[in-house]
This record gives sequence, C-alpha cells and structure tokens, in this order.
Amino acid sequence: MAAQSSSTFVNPPNYTFTSHRLHRILHASDKQPIVLVACGSFNPITYHHLRMFEMANDFVRQNTNFEIVGGYLSPVSEEYKKPGLVRAHHRVNMCTLATEQESSGLMVDSWEAFQNYQRTAVVLDHFNYEINTILGGVSTRDGEHRDVRIMLLAGSDLISTMSEPGVWSHNDLDRILGRYGTFVIERTGSSMDQATDSLARWRNNIYPIPQLVQNDVSSTKVRLFFRRGLSVRYLIPAAVIDYIKQNYLYLDDGSGPEKEKGKDKESGEADRDSGSQSQL
Repeated sequence: MAAQSSSTFVNPPNYTFTSHRLHRILHASDKQPIVLVACGSFNPITYHHLRMFEMANDFVRQNTNFEIVGGYLSPVSEEYKKPGLVRAHHRVNMCTLATEQESSGLMVDSWEAFQNYQRTAVVLDHFNYEINTILGGVSTRDGEHRDVRIMLLAGSDLISTMSEPGVWSHNDLDRILGRYGTFVIERTGSSMDQATDSLARWRNNIYPIPQLVQNDVSSTKVRLFFRRGLSVRYLIPAAVIDYIKQNYLYLDDGSGPEKEKGKDKESGEADRDSGSQSQL
C-alpha cells in the first residue's frame, strides 16, 4: 500500500510516534498484518472503548486472514469544539493511563489531539505513513517485508452517518472504506444492513462485529455520574478515576470554561466518536 508523502503531514511540537507495543514480526507469514485505529473523543475513556479492541481481536482471529500487529487510540483535537470536551492533554493522559495499566497491546497516538482538527481519512493516512514509510512496516519470521494495512475500528453509529448523503465527502469515504477498511461494532438489537446498503461499493471492506454482551456504557453517562456525585468505579479504569478527581474534571456540564485545580482554564465531517453509541 503506497504511503502518502511526508510533506502532507505537519507534526505537533515534540511529537513522537508511539510504537513500543507494535509487533514487528508476524506470527503467521500467510496472514495480512493490520493495525486497528479508533478515533474518538475519549472524554473520558471507558472500559467499553477497551472492549472494542478485544471484540475486534476475537473476530479477526476467528473470521479473517488478518493478523493484528497493533492497536491505537487517537483522541480528537480540542479544535473539534464538541460541547464538554476537556483539553487534549487530559484526554491523552487518561487514554495513556488506561492502555498502559489495562492492556498489554494498545497504544495512544497524540498526533491528532495536539493540532488543528484533522479528518478521519487524514488520520489514517498519517498512521499509514508512520508505520509503513517511517518504520518500514513489519516482517515475516523469514525476513520478508510486509506493508501493514491500517483499518478503522468504529461503532455502528459512525457507519450510519457515512451512509447519509452530504455528511462525508465521497473522496474521504473512498479512502477510509476503499483504501483502508473498517471494523464496526454493531449495537445490540440493531442491524447495519440499511447503512451498508448505501455503501455497497465498499461492502467487502466493511466488517460488522456483533456485540455479544450488551454494553451501553458511554462517556456521556460517565460525565453525568461525575456531575451527580455517583460512583463510576468498574465503568472506567481506576487510574482514570483518580486522574479525573486530581484534575477537577467533569464538575459541570462543560458549557462554561473548564475548571482545573480551582482555576479557570480555556476551554466537515460527522461526529466520529468510536464507540458503538455516539455518546463518547
């Protein structure tokens, strides 16, 4: 898969691509290596976000000829201007705490978070460039080079917006679904048939994953619980709870300036949160 020119990408100050958990050697030489990328607000990250990767891993292992060599969370820029969205560094820190303490394979990439708003297609191009051009892809045990296919991991609400006329540009859809492809976590009790019918030309690159255990935990509900003084333990990682309390996050509905340590702090395409519900 040809990588995009480096001149296309401008990195944030002091940016380094995270790759310490990227598997550089394929376990099975007959498999196609893939990296899963979940784009979203992660405001805050929940266990459901982490479970999405586990569900995708099971599906890939049992139903495809892919091998997952890495998984990334890509928090959206604060320039996204979504109501209640806390500062990018907080969301990157919370995602990093969650992945480092709760997962053995997931990573956080801050490229999208620390700059102007970037479209999903451009974010996937960035991963393709970093992994295949800069790092040189992966290798088989015999030393044969393989390019890694970047694939979007998303919820069913996102794929539904892709089927709505005028919401996403055709060029972006062709890059996301045609060039890369996506795994979509289905919402329990709903069907994606109508959405995928409108995206028929890319059907072979859309992989629906059934949600076998219903999970309607959302970041929206977590924020509401915080505002009401209710417990969120076992809904989000303990380290994330501690971080939120230490930094005085989610004390109000987000309509005003963010409060941090008692001091005031400044606060194209469809909503593209990654969860199976769009309330991230």
